[in-house]
Amino acid sequence: MKTFYAALVATTLLLSACGGGKTDETKTDNGKTEEPAIKEILGAGATFPFPYYSKLFDVYNNEKKIKVNYQSIGSGGGIKQLQSKTVDFGASDAPMSDEELKGSPSPIVHIPTCLGAVVVTYNIDGNPGLKMTSDIVADIFLGKITKWNDKRIKEINPDAKLPDLAISVVHRSDGSGTTYIFSDYLAKVSSTWNTKPGKGKSLDWPVGLGAKGNEGVSGLIKQTPGSIGYVELNYALQNKMPIASLKNKSGKFVTANLESTSAASNVDLPADLRVSLTDTDAPDGYPICSFTYLLVYKNQKYDTRTEAQAKGTVNLVWWVIHDGQKYAKDLDYAPLPEKAIKAAEANVKSVTFDNKPIL
Repeated sequence: MKTFYAALVATTLLLSACGGGKTDETKTDNGKTEEPAIKEILGAGATFPFPYYSKLFDVYNNEKKIKVNYQSIGSGGGIKQLQSKTVDFGASDAPMSDEELKGSPSPIVHIPTCLGAVVVTYNIDGNPGLKMTSDIVADIFLGKITKWNDKRIKEINPDAKLPDLAISVVHRSDGSGTTYIFSDYLAKVSSTWNTKPGKGKSLDWPVGLGAKGNEGVSGLIKQTPGSIGYVELNYALQNKMPIASLKNKSGKFVTANLESTSAASNVDLPADLRVSLTDTDAPDGYPICSFTYLLVYKNQKYDTRTEAQAKGTVNLVWWVIHDGQKYAKDLDYAPLPEKAIKAAEANVKSVTFDNKPIL
């Protein structure tokens, strides 16, 4: 057993460099690639970046021969599983709150992986492209605007054929970073919303029907004439759903795309990278954007966790913020800007095992 353990440690210490970090493979003297020290990494959380993560983890498995088993269960579920130490990493679209961090068994670091946009999508006859202001969006989800031909909607969409049809609000039923991003925006632009229901991963919704995940919300909207809801941009595009252009703080009606999403991140970043990008000051920025995060324990030595598991997790995260960035645009996510990558690198390098840096 001691001989096996010594061999395992030797293997992990010989991991070759990859973008400043290390891979999970080694080369033997005859040039053959050895099997990685671990076979699987477990993660759970946000549905918001699921299409992106699915691509990344498939590529990672092909390249490194390590399976990343990711459960798309919502940000709230991912944080709970990380806190209970049943996964190697959690994933959340919302940065953890001070209360959540204090309630965790040890410090957790946030590593942004890309930027995404939350869009307002709907199902009315012909699905015309609509413009909306922040007060209209807030009042629809507060239940104050109840018909599609409401005069406020008609005033800024004079050429659209708006039906005399009841608006059916659809929202997330599970704890969700997408909900956090959307409600964070509404809390900034509407004093009524800020008072109640406020912002959070789960809300006491004033009106509407709930569905689980971005998949569930987009599916329910497509099935329900007169409905409106919020989903991650990728889900709306893949399902060929209409997307409202939103008036941002500078007064421009902006459509969510890679350029307007990236523009929203042109802000100062705190060292811990827990930052809100909604209602951005950027003139060309889309107003409902966010980083999405991977979450890992800063001290990776806990319970029965091995050094190989810790290194495997950290190497994966390092790969995501470097090699993985090239896959973001094709899936309608904005890659990290350079300053966010530098900050993320610092966070990854702060992760330790037995008080020693892993990278």
